[in-house]
Amino acid sequence: MAEAKNQWNDERMDRIISVLLRTGVILSSIVVLIGGIWYLAQSGGLAPNYQTFRGEPATLNGFRGIMRGVFSWHGRNWIQFGLVMLVATPVARVAFSVFAFFEERDWLYVALTLFVLAVLMFSFIWR
Repeated sequence: MAEAKNQWNDERMDRIISVLLRTGVILSSIVVLIGGIWYLAQSGGLAPNYQTFRGEPATLNGFRGIMRGVFSWHGRNWIQFGLVMLVATPVARVAFSVFAFFEERDWLYVALTLFVLAVLMFSFIWR
């Protein structure tokens, strides 16, 4: 009886995926909210200069720069990190699906999901 309880099936996989997605969205929202509050606390009183366009700083373009700013408590970096977490949430879902299909021994879906994961990772790494 206990063996059947731990067995992988579609219903259990769907429940875990829904928790994974919900948790990822909630955590990323909290991080963006913290970053937004911190950013406003740091520079909320500054008047914006709309006559000169300034793009995002180079520290917000790469993951290393974002993480350096997060550990230095820069609000904009926290917002950017929250957005990276939001994008990473469905990628984590695909990665978990590879594991779940492997546990179900559904080799066709393991192969297809690995292909999707490879395409996602390639699109993140290749600029």
